[in-house]
Amino acid sequence: MNIPKLQIQATNAQIGITTQRAVQEIQQPQANLDLQQPQAKMTIQTTKSKLSIDAHDARESMGYQTSMSRTREIAQQSKQDALEGTARRAQEGIELMSIEKGGNPIADQAKRRGKQPYSSINIKFIPQADSIKIDFEPGKVDIQVEPQKVINNSTINKPIHNYTPGKVKIDLLQEPSLKIDWIV
Repeated sequence: MNIPKLQIQATNAQIGITTQRAVQEIQQPQANLDLQQPQAKMTIQTTKSKLSIDAHDARESMGYQTSMSRTREIAQQSKQDALEGTARRAQEGIELMSIEKGGNPIADQAKRRGKQPYSSINIKFIPQADSIKIDFEPGKVDIQVEPQKVINNSTINKPIHNYTPGKVKIDLLQEPSLKIDWIV
């Protein structure tokens, strides 16, 4: 006996996938820099220093005197010498008037006049210490600085962005099929 058979023939479906990649381009242009720094405002005020040197006493101690000072000194010395000379002559006159009291006043006076007084040798420092007067006032400096702000006119540039999206294409390469057949 022949039994009928069922025969099934199936064909699978086939899918084809085609992809195109996405493309992304990004560029960042540099910023446009415009920076300016104004100079700081500066003022300087100074007061001069003051130096005064008084060497009048030092010059006089070395013998460098002004004409008025020298004249005053010579006048004083001349007056003193004149007074001493007058006193000496008066004394000698009195001695001569008293000749009758004995002695030899003329010989005594000659002996006194003939002897020169000894002069002492002294060391003298010229100019004398503390004879120069120095006065100093230091000067002053006042500096004022006023900084100025930076002027910033810089601009930024936006990025350049190009994007092409990717694509996916799906194709049915083979359609599925099912064949059912009876075999007797």
